[in-house]
Amino acid sequence: SSHPNLVTPNGLAQIEAALAEARAAYSAAQASGTIETDRTPMARAARELRYWSARRATAQLVETTADGRVRFGGSVTLEREDGRTQTWRITGEDEADPAAGSVSHVSPLARALVGKRVGDEAVVAGRSVEVIAVD
Repeated sequence: SSHPNLVTPNGLAQIEAALAEARAAYSAAQASGTIETDRTPMARAARELRYWSARRATAQLVETTADGRVRFGGSVTLEREDGRTQTWRITGEDEADPAAGSVSHVSPLARALVGKRVGDEAVVAGRSVEVIAVD
């Protein structure tokens, strides 16, 4: 991504775990002795190692402080026009997992909400939402 690689403390730990796993896979591929017959595991391991090494090298740890505004690393609860509520945590790109309730800081949802306070409204996917809680 062309965006800054912002990470929460948990996101940094996930990157470091993925990097350790990539190093282990690369070492295992080197030690397997099958490189002469099948370069695929080695190439895959090298690609993962390069990716996670770059993500770790560019990671910018962001410590969050509560100030009542939607921010990176924080959670926001929204009320939609139909009355449904949803809670989202705004994270780095590698940590984002919408199915688990976290979205990247570069997502349209996060961009529409960052800086908002309880009671503020935003337009998300063409629909109005109200911020009802910020943690």
